[in-house]
Amino acid sequence: MEGNPLSKYESEISRRRTFAIISHPDAGKTTLTEKLLLYGGAINQAGSVKGKQSAKHAVSDWMDIEKQRGISVTSSVLQFNYAGKCVNILDTPGHQDFSEDTYRTLMAADSAVMVIDAAKGVEAQTIKLFKVCTLRHIPIFTFVNKMDREARDPFELMENIEEILGIKTYPMNWPIGCGKEFKGVFDRNTRKVLAFSSDGRANGVKKVDETEAELGDPALDELLTPYLHQQLVDEIELLDGAAEEFALDKVLRGELSPVFFGSALTNFGVEPFLENFLRLTPTPLARVDSLTGETVDPCRDEFSAFIFKIQANMNKAHRDRIAFMRICSGKFERGMEAYHVQEGKNIKLATGTQLMAQDRAIVDEAYAGDIIGLFDPGIFSIGDTLCTGKKKIQFAGIPTFSPEHFARIEQKDTMKRKQFVKGMEQIAQSEFFYHHIAPNLMLVKAVFFLGIFGLVGVVAQSVRVGLEADEREELERGEKVHLPR
Repeated sequence: MEGNPLSKYESEISRRRTFAIISHPDAGKTTLTEKLLLYGGAINQAGSVKGKQSAKHAVSDWMDIEKQRGISVTSSVLQFNYAGKCVNILDTPGHQDFSEDTYRTLMAADSAVMVIDAAKGVEAQTIKLFKVCTLRHIPIFTFVNKMDREARDPFELMENIEEILGIKTYPMNWPIGCGKEFKGVFDRNTRKVLAFSSDGRANGVKKVDETEAELGDPALDELLTPYLHQQLVDEIELLDGAAEEFALDKVLRGELSPVFFGSALTNFGVEPFLENFLRLTPTPLARVDSLTGETVDPCRDEFSAFIFKIQANMNKAHRDRIAFMRICSGKFERGMEAYHVQEGKNIKLATGTQLMAQDRAIVDEAYAGDIIGLFDPGIFSIGDTLCTGKKKIQFAGIPTFSPEHFARIEQKDTMKRKQFVKGMEQIAQSEFFYHHIAPNLMLVKAVFFLGIFGLVGVVAQSVRVGLEADEREELERGEKVHLPR
């Protein structure tokens, strides 16, 4: 028996959780993403960001340069189901050269997970990205990573976050030791100790076993050592008496950040973090119609969405363009028609793809909160709005940065001018190159002048267009280079 379509929307949309992971480079964003996928069942073995040549690489680091350098250079979209929730993760680059890509991606998120290195505390890029989150007033959850290494005092870390970022914190769990003495975490909600044992590997690729015990249990003396047990009792007593009180409404307004301690690399504290995060993070947030100033209810019948990212040449075998679309309300159905506000006409959304980093799968339907890819023949631009229904809406545009570096690129094989021009124009409209001057059609060789935000972005895109290593170095210095055949 068919139910009320609206109630079906509400049921599906209430399952959605869409969040971005942000941090300074090397704090452990991609590693945490990989472990969330492991616990979510999307993968059965976690890859590593930096490892041996034979090691499995992180799913979200799909570009060759990401595997070679051990950094994320483009935002990745990953989806999995866990405990009845449909989770959309946006893994963002931490490097400042990719700030614009990260800023745009944050526009599509309903909440953010801020990863902090336990030894370093809050770092420069974290501060910049945090400010973007506060402008949108989205909930910010904190994961203090790398507790399996020597770390700063937990109280000092909390003070560091509050003083530099200006947000109150509430520790959801509390670390027991650090470095070689790291024994696990104390869950302040269940009042139990979750003790973990490492599998002895540098990178925990499988789920770890948990041991539960209540605070004050004599068995904890053997599990933690009497010294760490007593230290934990004293610190929890201090926290319960002096720390900020938990208030979910403050969390949802972005005024209070729940803090979790753990180690993504060795899986310590990852699953408790995921469970609590999904319990506290909001369902898809209402967006504002820039034409009327009214909020757009995610559960309304009419479909609406906006384009926040365009990426060219994801598939080496084809010069394809994928437009990343965040659904804001209603339901997407394969083959549906939607009004393209900026173009002023209806277009058919023939094929939607579910994204798992580089891999794609055709989807027949998706709901508010989901992020899907649309094949783009060149009609979409970043910030475009799509909608259905009699009442047209338009979401606010997404700001762009001015280019900082410039380079001249010309083709090497004059017989492949058409393919070269088409490929370069697609890349020029994607996420790294922000400005280009069209080639002079009277010249035998096509020449492009490109404006780039960030030098690492130059190298990333040079890999995608096939430059040789020595030519890449010339391009990074802003010199003229030739495209190979």
